[in-house]
Amino acid sequence: MYRVRCVCLLLFICRSLVSSEELPTLRSSPDANYWSQRDRILVEESQMSLGGRLNFEYGEREANDVLMAAKRAAIDLGFRDPSSFLPARNFLSVADEIRRSPTFQMIQAMPKGAALHIHNLGIVSLDFVFGNVTFRDNLYICRPPDGSFRLKFRRSGGSDVTCASSNGWVLLAELRANASIVKDINTRIRDAMTLTVPDTTKAYHDTNAAWTALENAFQTLAPLLTYKPVLEDYVYQGLAELYRDNVLYVEIRGSFHSLYDLDGNAYGPLDVVRLYKNTTDRFIRDHPDFIGARLIFNLRRSGSTRREAMEQYFATFASVQNEFPDFVAGFDLVGQEDKGKPLTWFLEELRTIAPSSRFFLHAGETNWNGLSPDENLIDAILLNATRIGHGFALLKHPRVLELVADREVAIEVNPISNQVLSLVDDMRNHPASFLFARNYPVVVSSDDPGIWGASGLSHDFYEAFVGIMSRSTDIRALKQLAINSIKYSAMPNEEKIRAYAIWKDKWAKFITDLGQRSEALTVT
Repeated sequence: MYRVRCVCLLLFICRSLVSSEELPTLRSSPDANYWSQRDRILVEESQMSLGGRLNFEYGEREANDVLMAAKRAAIDLGFRDPSSFLPARNFLSVADEIRRSPTFQMIQAMPKGAALHIHNLGIVSLDFVFGNVTFRDNLYICRPPDGSFRLKFRRSGGSDVTCASSNGWVLLAELRANASIVKDINTRIRDAMTLTVPDTTKAYHDTNAAWTALENAFQTLAPLLTYKPVLEDYVYQGLAELYRDNVLYVEIRGSFHSLYDLDGNAYGPLDVVRLYKNTTDRFIRDHPDFIGARLIFNLRRSGSTRREAMEQYFATFASVQNEFPDFVAGFDLVGQEDKGKPLTWFLEELRTIAPSSRFFLHAGETNWNGLSPDENLIDAILLNATRIGHGFALLKHPRVLELVADREVAIEVNPISNQVLSLVDDMRNHPASFLFARNYPVVVSSDDPGIWGASGLSHDFYEAFVGIMSRSTDIRALKQLAINSIKYSAMPNEEKIRAYAIWKDKWAKFITDLGQRSEALTVT
C-alpha cells in the first residue's frame, strides 16, 4: 500500500510540471502504452538518483510531506517568476532571504553528519571575528599612505620597519574612540573580512576578481588568527557554530603557519596542531555527542617554486603526521587552480609521501576544458585520492567519472563557493545536478562559510536541495548526504559506527518534530 502511495505521489509531482494548458492536449492521445512508458522512465530516474533507493522509514513520509510542500512552493513560484528563485541569484545578495525561507529552516534543524571540506581561515562567522576578535586588547592597526591597512596584536605601537606609515602602529581602540572616524574604520575592517558587497556583478566580474577578494580577506584575517590566544577561542567557536548547525564532525584544511604572542614567542606547526587537538578535546568534553575533528594539512599551489622550500614543507607535514597520526588525516593542495601550479608540478613529492598518507585533493575547480586545472582530475585519480575537492569540471572527463564511481572516490561539492567564486551563476546549471541524478559518491560542504555569511552546512544543503537537485528529489536525498558524509570521512570504522548511531538518534528526533507539523496541519 505504501509503495502504491509513493508511486502515485511521484507521478502526481512529475505530471504537475506540465502546465494546465498543455495537459488536455497531451492526454487526448489514446496511446496508453506511451503514458505507461513515460511514467516508468520517471520512476526509474527517481530510483537512480541520490537517495532514490532508500526506503521510507517510520515517520519519514509525513516529514517528507511537510518538507516537499515547502520545496515545491519555492520552485513553483520561481517557475512562474524566475526573479524570485533564490538559487538562481548570487548567494551574497540573497543570504537573508534564504535564511527566512521555510525550506531552509527545516534543513537547518536537520542533523547533517560531517563537514568534510572547510578551511581554517573561513570556518567562523564574521560576527564573531569582527565583534569579538577586533575588540580585544593590544590590537594595533597600520595605515600606509596607499589606503590599505593591516592589523596585528602587539605590546606597543610606534614606527618600525613593519609599518610603512608616518604614524606607525596605532592602537585600534584609540582610533575607535574618535567618534568622527569610528564608523568608517569599523566598516572598512568588516568589509575587508568578507566577500559580501552591494553589487556582486560589478565587484566580481570574473573568477579572478572573486579570487582576489578572497585572498585579500585571508590576508586580513591571518595576522589575527595566528595570535595564539585568539586561535584557541576561534577554533572552539568554529566547532560551536558547526555544532549549532547540527554537524557532528569536521575535517579542517589549513597550512597551520606559526603562531605568535605578545612576548615574542613563535609556535611552530607541531604546536599549532596540538592547539587544535587540545581545543577539540575540550569541546568534546563539553559536548559529548560531538564526534570530533581532524586536520588535513595543505600546501598552497601558488607558493614558493624553490625545491628546497618544497622539501622542507613536505618534511614538516611528515613530522606532524608522525606526531599526530590519528588527528592529521592527510594532505591537500589549495588555492586558485587556474593560476596555481598543477598537481603534476608536485608529482615527485606527492608520490614520495603517498604510501603513508591519504590525499584529499582539490581538482577541477575551474570552467576550463583541456587545460591543466581540469586535468588535475586525472592526476587526483592516478594519485589514488581518497576524496576530490570540488571536481567542478568532472563531467568533462568521462573516464575519470567512471573511475570515481568504480573506486568510490567521493566528490566534495561546495555549491555556494562555486557560485561566489564565479564558476556558476545559477545553481540550476551546476554540474553536480548530474552527480546527484546518478547517485555518484558525493558529499556537500561549505568551503569558507564565514567569508560569505553562510551557516555551517545549512545554506549549502539548501542550495543543493532546492537549486541543484530535481523538484521531485525528496528528504531521502538529504538523508543520503548525511550518511555519505560519515561514510566518506577519514574516521576509522569504529568511530564511524558511533557517529552513525548518534546521527541516527538525532535524525529520528528531527523526523518526529517535522512530522508533527504535518499532524498540526491536518488537525487545522
